[in-house]
Amino acid sequence: MFKILMITAVIILALGWSAYGIWVLRERRKEKNLSDVEIQAKKSTEHLNEVRKSFDEYTKNLEKFKRKTYKREELQ
Repeated sequence: MFKILMITAVIILALGWSAYGIWVLRERRKEKNLSDVEIQAKKSTEHLNEVRKSFDEYTKNLEKFKRKTYKREELQ
């Protein structure tokens, strides 16, 4: 029984890896055939632009930030 389960698992694993390999090869061929404009459009998506904008705002706010100073009460 154990042998049957192991053989089945190995076959399923081999099929999965071969399907993954075929998918990777197809994606690489697609990327080779893309033009430069399509590559740039793919890299700079709307989400990426929003994240960059929010990060720029965050850094500007950090530059304006001043740390509060606390005065200690003198112990007598």
